[in-house]
Amino acid sequence: MSGPARAFLWLAEVSSTNDWAKQQARENPDLLLGATWIVAERQTAGRGRLGNDWQSAKGNLFATLLFRPDKPAAECAQLSFVAALAVSDMLSRYAPGANIRLKWPNDVLADGRKIAGILLESESDAAGRLAWAVIGIGVNLASHPEKTEFPAISLAGLGLAPPIPFDRRGGRVGAAECLDEMFAKWYEAWQAGGFAPIREAWLARALGLGARIRVRLAREEIQGVFRDIDETGALVLGVAGGAPRKIAAGEVYF
Repeated sequence: MSGPARAFLWLAEVSSTNDWAKQQARENPDLLLGATWIVAERQTAGRGRLGNDWQSAKGNLFATLLFRPDKPAAECAQLSFVAALAVSDMLSRYAPGANIRLKWPNDVLADGRKIAGILLESESDAAGRLAWAVIGIGVNLASHPEKTEFPAISLAGLGLAPPIPFDRRGGRVGAAECLDEMFAKWYEAWQAGGFAPIREAWLARALGLGARIRVRLAREEIQGVFRDIDETGALVLGVAGGAPRKIAAGEVYF
């Protein structure tokens, strides 16, 4: 993914950019010869992790990268951390005074409130090779939902002028193009050095590292100390009276 900017497809409205990209991956494999950003002005059925709804107000960024990573399928989950670093860099450019932090596994916070989320999905072929991956990214630029379980914020809510989601007119760079630039940088680091440099950079920006947290799993909720993330990206939780517990998926609360 180095070199010139990736291709962009601009859509007025879709159910979700991830769903649209997955359909294209199955029906239009030529798109997988490169990397394509699908950017929509509006989503009617945006979604986040674990089947949660993603409110999709106009003026925010709804983008999905469709591509075929040149990595084994088992390493694909690491791309969530690559994307989180890219989003945090993008937001730091637009909001240099905000405290941009990362919340495991794939949320981005500004001043302690959620400003962006990431949804990674992929599919393997019959031989177990990675057929394609889609990385959906939603960023609250102009507005944010109220009364959410985890408090949300937007750039406008921080008192900042939100960038346009996508705009090349007059040489201006929109948020989607800025995100593309940042993602390419971290993707190249991942390609060259594997997960180690991504893990190090992610931990340096992690919220709650060394603090007590609670993690909601599918059938239980556990508490402990956020110790680390391992070489696969799993959360390492220190629990009382036992060995550290590794958690592959869950919701973190502070």
